[in-house]
Amino acid sequence: MQKYVAATAVAVALVGAQTVSYAASQGKAAHGTHLQVVTQQTAKKAAKKAPTARIVAPGEHVTVPGGAEIWLTEEGKYWMTPDYPEPQFRSVVDGNIDLGRPGVSMQAEGVDGRYFLSGLYYGGKGTASRVEVETEAGTVHGSLLELAGKPGWGVWYATADVPAGDDGGGFGYFGNVTVFTTKGKVYAQLK
Repeated sequence: MQKYVAATAVAVALVGAQTVSYAASQGKAAHGTHLQVVTQQTAKKAAKKAPTARIVAPGEHVTVPGGAEIWLTEEGKYWMTPDYPEPQFRSVVDGNIDLGRPGVSMQAEGVDGRYFLSGLYYGGKGTASRVEVETEAGTVHGSLLELAGKPGWGVWYATADVPAGDDGGGFGYFGNVTVFTTKGKVYAQLK
């Protein structure tokens, strides 16, 4: 019985192999076109799955690793850290930023042996998806927050290790801050 099962499996494999071989040799153009369609579909699905900013309600507090908190209102970004429990504020309505032009700001504070980084992003084209901060130690990936609707601005935040020997004041440690769109293009950048 085992011999018959094995013989049947070999025969099926051979028949299937010939069919696969035939399909591959006869359908090169169609096969290549199919791959292109699959690649386009995969790219579209990936774009749909690209992360976007977390939508928060006005005044909703978001706790960041290390104990900092951020919240947004229609007027701008608020934040506080365990070392500075009094709320700090960065306005989007006081005229200091032009929401019609792409821009990114950055604030950096030492929190429990790490840097708490945050800022505004605004004015870019497309849907903001992710943020990267270049440091001497490598790239730090952060998160995005926005209010519902299309306010034209949002907040990014991240945490980064304080480099060895840094007294907490070495802000030369940070390079570009770049916010990317869901399509991988630059939404706004701070150089």
